[in-house]
Amino acid sequence: MQKFLILLKDKSKGELTHDLLKQHVEHLQELSNTSKLFICGPLKDNEKAMQILICVTKDEAQKLVESDPFIKKRYYASYEVHEIIEANEENNWLFEDPQTKSNLLNQ
Repeated sequence: MQKFLILLKDKSKGELTHDLLKQHVEHLQELSNTSKLFICGPLKDNEKAMQILICVTKDEAQKLVESDPFIKKRYYASYEVHEIIEANEENNWLFEDPQTKSNLLNQ
């Protein structure tokens, strides 16, 4: 399983209804109940929101985002999906990762 960062963008401020919010929360509860949701929430700037989903493929993550009422009803008019390479103690914070090495200056 991989983690995917979802950025919900182009928010329609002032157009959120109680019904749409309820549908969105039910969607998040379903993602949580099926262990697909790692974390989610709005960004402090009140312009975007984020989700980190746990999926097998990027295509699966995209389908889950597209099933979100906030996207279906265009409360957020667009989104981005990015695969995350998780850095942690187990992989030495990606110190030896090929991507990290490819970004190092040749010294």
